[in-house]
Amino acid sequence: MLGWGAPVGRLSARLLRVAVGGLVLALGLGALARTGLAQPSGVPVVLISVDGMKPDYVLDADAHGLKIPTLRRLLAEGTHARAVTGVLPTVTYPSHTTMVTGVAPARHGIHYNTPFDPFGKNQDGWMWYADDIIVPTLWGVATRSGLVSSSVDWPVTVGAPITFNIVQYWRATTEDDHKLLEALSTPGLLDEAEKDLGRYPAGYIYTVEADSQRAAFNAWILEHKKPRFHTAYFSVLDEVQHATGPYSTDVFDTLEAIDSMIDQVWRAARAADPRSIICVVSDHGFARYDHTVSVNVAFRRAGLIDVNADGTLRDWRAFTYGPAVMLEDPSDGAARADTRAVLQALATDPATGVVRVLDADEVKRDGGFPGAAFVVGVRPGFAISARVDGPVVQPSDVGGTHGLLRELTEMDSTFIIAGPGIPTGRVLDRIDMRDIAPTLATLMGVALPDAEGTDLLTP
Repeated sequence: MLGWGAPVGRLSARLLRVAVGGLVLALGLGALARTGLAQPSGVPVVLISVDGMKPDYVLDADAHGLKIPTLRRLLAEGTHARAVTGVLPTVTYPSHTTMVTGVAPARHGIHYNTPFDPFGKNQDGWMWYADDIIVPTLWGVATRSGLVSSSVDWPVTVGAPITFNIVQYWRATTEDDHKLLEALSTPGLLDEAEKDLGRYPAGYIYTVEADSQRAAFNAWILEHKKPRFHTAYFSVLDEVQHATGPYSTDVFDTLEAIDSMIDQVWRAARAADPRSIICVVSDHGFARYDHTVSVNVAFRRAGLIDVNADGTLRDWRAFTYGPAVMLEDPSDGAARADTRAVLQALATDPATGVVRVLDADEVKRDGGFPGAAFVVGVRPGFAISARVDGPVVQPSDVGGTHGLLRELTEMDSTFIIAGPGIPTGRVLDRIDMRDIAPTLATLMGVALPDAEGTDLLTP
């Protein structure tokens, strides 16, 4: 279970910004109503993310024996990609932010799920706050265009410019988490919906039952608020794959349950407005692993990390940030050279699983981890661990991982779009995750000028 997200002072400042942002959003919508600003001529768009859904789960459903009638129908009636190349890193928060901005993590500001925090001062806090996104989002441009937007549990939405917003945030998975959601979400929204639906599953709870209840809240918002842009997020598939690895019986059972959730949301969208477009995506793929490799242990052995007697971190000159390697002093040429030597040694030893080391220029070209000296790529079968003690490589229970290099097909994600006007049966080969946001912006009739991707549906 993850702990408190920020020290009290930082959290209080964040909450103040959220409150001010909500007031500004309300005043802005009121001003739009008073001026009679014409809304864009686009159509309603519903974006559903299924965390960790590999494209072959849907495209090769027969081979896997999967009963997913809703996803099959979307494939048949709409357009899909054979594969989506993700971002660096292939993890949840940077990927979801790219899908609503159309730019790479280095530009949008969400570089990883969590801040870089080698000493743990942030107490396991995640990048929950939308004010860390430094480029326009689909929600923001929709709001400025006078459109109603909504969201349920989409990552990085605390304080986002969303008209009806149930944020993603957790602390302790207790009653206090529900109070936090009430405080951080659109005022009164949870209470209003819960009168019809029962309790919302607040906190870090991602089970089939919890995501099924979130599906009901998504459908309720579509029915009662009739947004022109809505984002929905389901994470239980990711949880199950981390526990069992991809392609397990539990994974397939979970996906079949999610198929029903998608159907519920899709039906509600079409009932609210028959013109609605539904887009189903995922943020990354999955790879099986049974070994972990700790680059930090190798750094410690090389004198780049120092620990206390109890094994806690005392000092560092190089340290991992997910797959990235940060230098305490980027101008320290000796530390950079020593770090490079450690990484090269790992890459030349097949037993470590390290297959490629990106330098700073390559990291920059891939659009990830600004300020990183290197990024470490491991092959499927391995996961990178942040531990600072024990062996460099050690066996582990079989599980599933992501965060591997975006060039690996195991990390490919999913894109399916359907609805009135969407080409039927069209198959795109491989797309870039940055193409999703500009495609949806065009359908909504709004502009997203910062997007690096292209509209997939425009000839």
